[in-house]
Parts: sequence; C-alpha cells; structure tokens
Amino acid sequence: MKRLSEALYLIAITLWVGGLWAIGYMAAPVLFASLGDRQLAGMVAGKLFALVGWLGLGCAAWLLIFLVSRWGGRVLRQAVFWLVVLMALMTAASQFGIQPLMAQLKLDALPREVMESVLRDRFAAWHGVSSILYLVQSLLGLWLVIWSGRGLK
Repeated sequence: MKRLSEALYLIAITLWVGGLWAIGYMAAPVLFASLGDRQLAGMVAGKLFALVGWLGLGCAAWLLIFLVSRWGGRVLRQAVFWLVVLMALMTAASQFGIQPLMAQLKLDALPREVMESVLRDRFAAWHGVSSILYLVQSLLGLWLVIWSGRGLK
C-alpha cells in the first residue's frame, strides 16, 4: 500500500505540473498562433486553464493528504508541504478570484470585445496579474518536481 500511495503522489505531481506547463506554454500559444480569431483562441485557452486549475486543486488535495499521512504532525516542518499549500492557494486565487473577475469584465463589455471597450485597461491589468501568478506557480511546480525527484525520505 505504501508503494501505491507513493506512486499516486508522483503521478499527482506529474499531472499537475505537467498540465501547467503543457497548457500554459504549449497549448495556449499554439491556439493564439493558429486560430485567426483571438476571441475564440482566448475562450478555448480559458477553458483549458480552468481545467488545469481544477486538476491542480484535486492533485493538491491528494498531495496534502499524502504528506500529512506520511509525516503526521511533523508535516508543518516540511518545506514540500508549504510548497504544495502555496501552489494550491495560488490555484484557488486564480480559479475563484481572478478568472471569474475577468469573465465578468468580458460580460460587462458586451456587445463589444473587452479589448475594444473602456474596460480594456482593467482586463489587461488582471490578465497580467493572472499571467504572473501562473508563471510563479509553474516555477514552483518545477521546484516540486525536482524536490520529489530526491525521493520520499
């Protein structure tokens, strides 16, 4: 059973961090480069980012359960625990804060596109915040992968 839970731990890290990198740095840029319609590319990319957000929250839940069961009360002294907590908080902030705010700005701009409306600057600012948060989360994810490569001591 210990081997199975350790395998699931590594699979969860792989899914979460791999998803972050695959969607954010491969799929989304290809969408914008390939589709002539930036609005359509943005809509599809948004759905992919939401999907990877939910995947991240699920993986974070498993990782935290695993780490607590592994180390018990000592988990609070483990840097990897705090790394997963930080990544989960960033995912939640994006999923439940920034993304809904950006979606509302798009709705408020109708019938125009948000980038052609008076809400353009607010949308661009929140998009920038979202992008920075995603980059930081992606880099923390790399750190998590490297950390997990050292083994579960």
